[in-house]
Amino acid sequence: MDLSNLKPAQGSVKASKRIGRGQGSGRGGTSTRGHKGAKSRSGYSQKIGFEGGQMPLYRRVPKYGFRNINRIEYRSINLDVIQALVSAKNVDAVDIDLLIESGLAAKNDRIKILGRGELTAKVDIKANAFSASAVKAIESKGGQAIKI
Repeated sequence: MDLSNLKPAQGSVKASKRIGRGQGSGRGGTSTRGHKGAKSRSGYSQKIGFEGGQMPLYRRVPKYGFRNINRIEYRSINLDVIQALVSAKNVDAVDIDLLIESGLAAKNDRIKILGRGELTAKVDIKANAFSASAVKAIESKGGQAIKI
């Protein structure tokens, strides 16, 4: 046996329906498209979500809510996480590059420091935003909250 005499299994390959080859073929005339209507025309393609003229689902379901396109999203990081980072890396200043390097934020994230947890070390933190409680906790330990 070699590649030149390979054949598909018996009955596995069927001849395709040849339509539009005259009345004598049994599939002439309308060429299996039926009479009239959009699907019988050339160039027909059904719109996404079309339900045969019935009111489509995306129009039946009520819409609600509002999404402000000008909203600024922040990645929030709490002081207990900062304290763990400072203890692990033994640093006295935390900036965005350090947070990205340690996997706490992504490259394009805006970062907001929140006040949950206890800060025990004096640390200078650079971020896009701070909560009032976070600023208070940072400055009470002698550190600085620097807004970028």
